Amino acid sequence: MQPRQIPLEFGHQPAFSAEDFLVTACNAEAHGWIGRWPDWPGFGLALTGPAGSGKSHLAHVFAAKSGGAILPAASLRGETLPALAACPAVAVEDVDQGLDETALFHLYNMLRENRHTLLVSGRAAPARWPLTLPDLRSRLLALPVTAIGAPDDALLQALLLKLFSDRQLRVGPDVLAYLLPRMQRSFDAARALVAEIDRVALARQRAITVPLLRDVLEG
Repeated sequence: MQPRQIPLEFGHQPAFSAEDFLVTACNAEAHGWIGRWPDWPGFGLALTGPAGSGKSHLAHVFAAKSGGAILPAASLRGETLPALAACPAVAVEDVDQGLDETALFHLYNMLRENRHTLLVSGRAAPARWPLTLPDLRSRLLALPVTAIGAPDDALLQALLLKLFSDRQLRVGPDVLAYLLPRMQRSFDAARALVAEIDRVALARQRAITVPLLRDVLEG
């Protein structure tokens, strides 16, 4: 019996350029906001949407367009503020997942005083972010909010193609036609499914075909 290959995780690099962002009805408004920078009505914006919906992709597009910085909220500290003072814009991701609230409060004030721009993101609307600092909460609630909605069929299909492409995997239209009506309809589910298909195909040294997909979904 020929031994089964053990799949090794070499990682893959998602494409975060503006051209790689997939625009459909569920994210067109959020995409439009990023495209209109710096012509925003205020100095900042809150971007919301489910996990894996493209918030980070839009934040990278925003950082590239503005020449600004991007960082996860968990890494924001008081000592990081001086390095951000000269940035024309700063994107802080996953504010609802925990952060140094005092540091974000000072960043907010610093950017506003310097007439720079702040983009914050989270899965829920800012009113539902677990913030305990009243002054920070009131400031973030005053920001305009744009949301990415649940994925439609067009976006799910395009997302699957992008996820396979990010892993340098080529799939035919029969693969997408088989997956779409059978998969969980969420961004996270699409990412997890493509990762599992890649793992199984590598372990079995098989092409990505409908029979392989059937095994993955049933397994």
